[in-house]
Amino acid sequence: MKKNPRIAVLKERAPGETRVSATPETVKKLTDLGAVVAVESGAGTSASYLDEEYQKAGATLGSVAEIVRDADIVLGVQGPDMALLEGAASGAWVAAVHDPFAQRERVDAYAQAGLEALALEFMPRITRAQSMDVLSSQSNLAGYKAVLASANAYGRALPMMMTAAGTITAARVFVMGVGVAGLQAIATARRLGAQVSATDVRSATQEQIMSLGAKPVFVDKVAGIEGEGTGGYATEMSEEYQKAQVELVSSHIAKQDIVITTALIPGRPAPRLVTDTQIATMKRGSVIFDLAVPQGGNVEGSVADEVVERHGVKIIGFSNTPAHMPADASALYARNILNFLNAFWNKEEGYPVLDAEIGDAIRLTQGGKVVNERLLG
Repeated sequence: MKKNPRIAVLKERAPGETRVSATPETVKKLTDLGAVVAVESGAGTSASYLDEEYQKAGATLGSVAEIVRDADIVLGVQGPDMALLEGAASGAWVAAVHDPFAQRERVDAYAQAGLEALALEFMPRITRAQSMDVLSSQSNLAGYKAVLASANAYGRALPMMMTAAGTITAARVFVMGVGVAGLQAIATARRLGAQVSATDVRSATQEQIMSLGAKPVFVDKVAGIEGEGTGGYATEMSEEYQKAQVELVSSHIAKQDIVITTALIPGRPAPRLVTDTQIATMKRGSVIFDLAVPQGGNVEGSVADEVVERHGVKIIGFSNTPAHMPADASALYARNILNFLNAFWNKEEGYPVLDAEIGDAIRLTQGGKVVNERLLG
């Protein structure tokens, strides 16, 4: 990579993708580092960032062919197709959320083209990488949006209301999966006045749930309750635990007005948390929001971007929840990338140099080969 590298910011082309990988704020800071930034015309329009703002921040504008030509670093939200990367410098970084398990052919194409693909979703969950963690920043917004969308679909008020005409009881919200999205969902539902409960296979999350004023719902005295996998993610549980969990959830879910599911296991289909039988026990007019629907769904019968009604219960979920909040989602994502590049910027060399701990974790391809251990196992 040459000194004062050329950074290309692509316009997203995936259906429904409204985010952008750099904002005028981050473009200005990247140019201050010494980078030459080129933004594809219209890249930020859907996120309310105008071309003129990028120009004022120091970027040049152009077509995809013009901005990618001789680019040393290409930035995207979702991994771009190879057709968009023609003309990039040899060994250029392609930093985005690549979804390499589902998009392996595209990863292989990057390798064959001599590009160095960096999967930002593989960022290790360590203290010094927190500010670079795109999954956390986007999940935070997803958890918030899930509650708002559920409240909108729910035909009643969430908080308790005492009026001259009578009292409206607070809605009951149950959050399944207490990662970043789940914690934000709990906090948002609490702020809206709902009675909130939550569950997770990781016993350590009980304190987090209670700290937000919600009620933890957990299986006790059953083997496998730890549930802690690598990187702070949940892992698959013992059969005994799964059976006990189903029984507990079934009795609890029947009393809920809104259920929000957030459980994911990296590299695998989303675990099934709510069955059709359980849905049938819920009250008519209840709502379930399945945040995991893009990975197959936690809820039986959920369909991305559609409202499915089963037994009088509405089941909803978006294929790309953060894209429903494009301005804030883009701002956070762009800052994650800025923090990442800034952390490794070598002032003497005039370009970023990755270390082994983070570089080996996120690098998918290098030197014409697929090199990431998670793809070679």
